[in-house]
Amino acid sequence: MPITLEEIAKLSGVSRSTVSRVVNGHENVREETRKKVQSVIDELNFQPNIAARSLAAGKTGIMGLVIPAGVSALFSDPYFPQLIQGISSACNKRDYSMMLWVDEPNYRLRTIRQLLYSGLLDGVIISSMLMEDPIIKSLYERHMPLVLIGRHPELNVNYIDVNNQAAANKATSFLINCGCSRIATITGPINMIAGYDRYQGYCTALDQHGFDLDNSLVAEGDFTEVGGYDAMKQLIPQKPDSVFIANDTMAMGALRALHEAGIRVPEDISIIGFDDSPIAPHATPPLTTMRQSPYDMGCEAVNTLIEIINNQVRPPQQIVIESELVIRESCLSKEFVKEAI
Repeated sequence: MPITLEEIAKLSGVSRSTVSRVVNGHENVREETRKKVQSVIDELNFQPNIAARSLAAGKTGIMGLVIPAGVSALFSDPYFPQLIQGISSACNKRDYSMMLWVDEPNYRLRTIRQLLYSGLLDGVIISSMLMEDPIIKSLYERHMPLVLIGRHPELNVNYIDVNNQAAANKATSFLINCGCSRIATITGPINMIAGYDRYQGYCTALDQHGFDLDNSLVAEGDFTEVGGYDAMKQLIPQKPDSVFIANDTMAMGALRALHEAGIRVPEDISIIGFDDSPIAPHATPPLTTMRQSPYDMGCEAVNTLIEIINNQVRPPQQIVIESELVIRESCLSKEFVKEAI
């Protein structure tokens, strides 16, 4: 049987209403009384009933995190563990809990119903959704407090995002300034915002430097290592001298494909990834990449969502974070790199 406020009141020698005020953090409780009640709460390891607190305060202290990826992608891509760690850390600091939904297409309608009608959630964070994903539209239309990790191309919603187009432009321009002339790219899924924006940044950089877009040098990946491996095998016959790859996980697959083909990095081909994930400095060779921080983005998303829930800011809150080029050995020789900088 769960512990009740009446039991805590009896053990503390105070009224039930006083225990309720202590549990809910009200100020009009004497410090001596608060300490006595809190001591009993700690001794019994009492956890407030979420549903009851929700009815009383209109809030549950729980936010949802929706990730549109299969379970295998969730645990194989370093981006998501870092993002979840940042969200979890910020939730703990702000006395919130997090519930995770992995959005599988076959169960999308059920996910939408759970998010909207369970009564468990004060708000929702959504990461890496597809452009036309119905979950975002459903939550937006029903005014659920919502923050996206990544911008939305149509809806005027709250989001935290890295400047993907500018970052991809910078990476591609760096390769051009290093003297590369056949610059290929392995994109993320083009129907995903990050994949689309990074591809657009690549195209813009080519145009700005007077290069024509060569579609034979473009291969679409899926942000997985296998996807990067397959895309690189598709590009090898086109003989690129460099490749901008839309995330580090695909870059690991691309490096494996190049090694199997006997193509040296960076002597024969230069590689730039995206993320600066924990695997990047340990690649062979260490990977030049665009740095972003999923951990920091997760923390920022939590703090922004709580401010929206508490009506401390008016939406839409749209925060864009710049990324940084991290130069390592996968991109040309050090002499060329110094000249390009």
